[in-house]
Amino acid sequence: MKFFKFKLLLLCTLFFLPYSYVMSYEEARYEVVVKNEVYEIRKYSDRLAVETAETGSYNNFRKLFNYISGRNETNEKIKMTTPVTQVKKNGSTVMQFYLPSKFNSKNVPNPTRKDVRVTTIEGGYYAVLRYSGRATDKNFIKHKEILQKELEKKNIAIISLPIRATYDSPFTLPMNRRNEAMFKIEY
Repeated sequence: MKFFKFKLLLLCTLFFLPYSYVMSYEEARYEVVVKNEVYEIRKYSDRLAVETAETGSYNNFRKLFNYISGRNETNEKIKMTTPVTQVKKNGSTVMQFYLPSKFNSKNVPNPTRKDVRVTTIEGGYYAVLRYSGRATDKNFIKHKEILQKELEKKNIAIISLPIRATYDSPFTLPMNRRNEAMFKIEY
């Protein structure tokens, strides 16, 4: 009986640990302006991010993770935040890590890699469709198309390319993952 309880406790810990650990990350702040059964419209303020575009075989996530792990001009370790976003720019996929709110243009460490840069993500209104499951291209395309059709039905002008936002580690069970398809909109 003791062995069964131990296995059950271990299983519960392994099941919930990846999900609850991610939830402790600082999240980009927003205000929900409108919410319906399909999507919500959020108002974001400007925020700093570090970004990189795909170049060769070096992984975008790894380049950004190295930056927050201390491979920057001040060797400062920076806490991970959510979401991690991806968007197409100039024909390349650009990945972005939002920086913690304690940073501003005066105190943010500069990257040491030429293909990593600090940028300001412009605030404004964003339509967001939240979904679970794996963060695959197929799953994202399905949900961004649903969002796009809903916005077109309501005559809401889309003013950006689609944005993919992921919140959880790859170790989080797909049913517990938080993913989002987003568009910047005129509102």
